[in-house]
Parts: sequence; structure tokens; C-alpha cells
Amino acid sequence: MRDREIFVIEGGKKLSGQVVISGAKNAALPLLACSLLFDSGFYLKNVPRVNDILTMLELLDVIGTKYEWTDKNELYLSPAIKNQIAPYSIVEKMRASIYVLGPLVAKTGYARVSFPGGCNFGPRPINFHLEGLKKLGVEIDIEHGFIVARAKALHGNKIVFEQKTVGGTIHLLMTASLIEDETVLQNVALEPEVVQVAEFLKASGARVEGIGGEVLRIYGTKNLKPPHDTRIIPDRIEAGTYLVMALATGSSIVVKNIVPEHISATLEKLKDAGAEINVTGDAVKIQPSSDYIRPLTIQTAPYPGFPTDMQAQFMAMLTLAKGVSIIRETIYPSRFHHAYELQRMGADIEVKEGEAVVKGVESLEGTVVNASDLRASASLVIAGLMAKGKTIVRNIYHLDRGYENFEQKLMSLGASIKRKTEG
Repeated sequence: MRDREIFVIEGGKKLSGQVVISGAKNAALPLLACSLLFDSGFYLKNVPRVNDILTMLELLDVIGTKYEWTDKNELYLSPAIKNQIAPYSIVEKMRASIYVLGPLVAKTGYARVSFPGGCNFGPRPINFHLEGLKKLGVEIDIEHGFIVARAKALHGNKIVFEQKTVGGTIHLLMTASLIEDETVLQNVALEPEVVQVAEFLKASGARVEGIGGEVLRIYGTKNLKPPHDTRIIPDRIEAGTYLVMALATGSSIVVKNIVPEHISATLEKLKDAGAEINVTGDAVKIQPSSDYIRPLTIQTAPYPGFPTDMQAQFMAMLTLAKGVSIIRETIYPSRFHHAYELQRMGADIEVKEGEAVVKGVESLEGTVVNASDLRASASLVIAGLMAKGKTIVRNIYHLDRGYENFEQKLMSLGASIKRKTEG
């Protein structure tokens, strides 16, 4: 039934008020997987109740780790490994399932994990993960759609990533934290989620040097002990999504529970597009500085550059800009499926390999559109808020993977949005 749920949006309404940002699911997911490294329990706080988190908990439960929601957004994890197989029925739902591979083989010497699923916007190979594990002493075989990992004894090594990879950096960082000699990771991803995992493992007893830089040195230990509780950092992509919604609809809102430096690239582009931004502590107030949206040139890049996960939301906003915008996607060049749905609403977008040219139009018209991935879902909701008339967004199960209480938060801002079952 969940693939038949839709959003029904009545466009043209101004937003107002404040919205509180949830914890970052892309930080929470690897911290959940880290439970496989430990023998003692711990709390995670500010955990978003989104479908990707529920999928990871389902996977950990199959493996043997137990969990309890001790508060609305607080989890207690009781680590245990009784099963080293991660089945396709769970792993197909989410790419981050790959995170259990390294910790399982580092802890037990064996793991069998199905190839992961997740958003479909072009190839995202896991070769960086697998090649890195091999350098740490893991034997990798592919058997009937499963990654089978075996290791008698892991050893430290020097691993240089050909390109920055958030998942690869986190995965090998977790695995190396149980290896009792030095592992060096070079050209690592700098995202705040990587930093939180590194700091968590350091607090658990691993020596992790160079946190926040491009070279990490890890001196692991077999006796990792998690900190009693850890608070998940705010979701910078959720924050950016609501800020874009505000400017796209010519509205003024306050976005709370953010780390401003985590969204600096997004804030700068919003200013360029005509937003007035005021940052006070962990809150951002946004309002339009004029009655139109300025066109932009955007190029996605690894953090601290402009995030690929904000590209779709900005594209939706720029469909009504006064002028021509250029969006260059350097991370996932095929990540433009949302452009074709925006075209159905009247947007003027020319898509090339790795680039989209967005010519601003006078208005968008509401219609039925289909979401293709998590951030595309958000972009179509933004377009629906901007459009004349009624927009129906289908396949919103994609959005439920990463946005907590999405329609409730939007309704609290004054949006007209309802979740219904189609048919």
C-alpha cells in the first residue's frame, strides 16, 4: 500500500512560522551499524524516525542486535551478532545496508551481504568499499548476488581513494577501528556525517587522528566501548530543503536546530538567488529580498561544496527565476529524472549529460507527477507549492526514507498538503 500513497498539494500559499530540523539520517545510519563493533549497549539521541532508519533497525534485528525506542527520537541499542547474513529482502531497500559488511567481518571473520539498493539515479559503485576491505585483509567473493567476506586476521594499510566517497570513508573507518595497527585513509570525504562517525569511534576508544581533514589515521582496538549516549547532528539537507521552499514561495520562515557552517554552500546560493538570510545561534531566518528569484549557476561538489542532495530542490525553485540558470551535476551526472516531471508542470529545462539548463517561466501548472528518488520527491513538492492549482506527487515512499513528519511540518507552516492513498 505504501507505494500507492500520494501527496495532494494546493499551490500558491505563503509559508510562515518556524520548523525544527530532525537528526541527520545519513549520520544516524552508520552509527547504528557501528553497534556491530561493540559488546555493550548505548543510546543514540535525535534519531529521525524515517524509513531508512527503520530499515537499518530491521537489518540489525535480523543480525541479532536488539533496540528499544526509549523516547520519541531516542534509541537504546543492545549489540549482539547471531547471524552474519544480510538478506536481499532488507538490503534492497537501502544502499546504506552495505555498512554492516565491514563491521561484521572485522568482528566475526565472516559476512554475507546482498548487493544494496536505494535511490535510482545512476550508477553508484561500491568498488571503493570492496577494494578498501581487500587492502585490510578481507577476501571478497560474489556469490549469487551476495558479497561474501572472509578474514582470518585483518591488518592496517594505506588506502588512497580515487575520488571522495562518503560511504567508502565511513565504511573503512568503522572497519579499521577494530584493527590493532595503523590504517591510513587518504582523500577522505569531509562531510559532517563522516566527522561525527570519526568522533564517535574516537570516543569509543579508537585513536582517530586528522578528523575533519583529508587524511585519517586510525589505530584500532578490540576493546571498543561506545559512549553512553550520542546526539545525532541536525540534517543539513532537510534544513536546506525548507529554506529553498521558503524562497521558492516568496515566504519568510525560521528554520531551527541547524549547524550553520554545515549549510554554508546552500545559504550562499540562496543569497545569490535573492534571499535575505539572518543566522542566530542554531536558527536561520529566511525571507525574500525582492519579488523575484534570480537565476543561478550551480555546480555540485563534495563537501564543503554545493551538495548533490540539494540540486533537485534548487532546480524546482529556479523554474520560476527571471533568467537562465545552469546546473552542473559532477557527482551523479544522470541525476536529473526530476527535470522531466518538472517539464510536465510547464518548466523549460534542457537536460544534457551532467548539465541542465533551466529557463525561468512565468508559472507552473499543477498536475500528476512521479517521484523517482528521495530528493526528487522533495523537489516535486516544492514545485507543487509554487504551482497554480492542484499537484499530485506519486511514489512518496521515496520521500519517507529521509524526511521525518514531512507533511506535518509543512502544514504547520501553512502549506496545503495532504497524504492520501491513491485508487
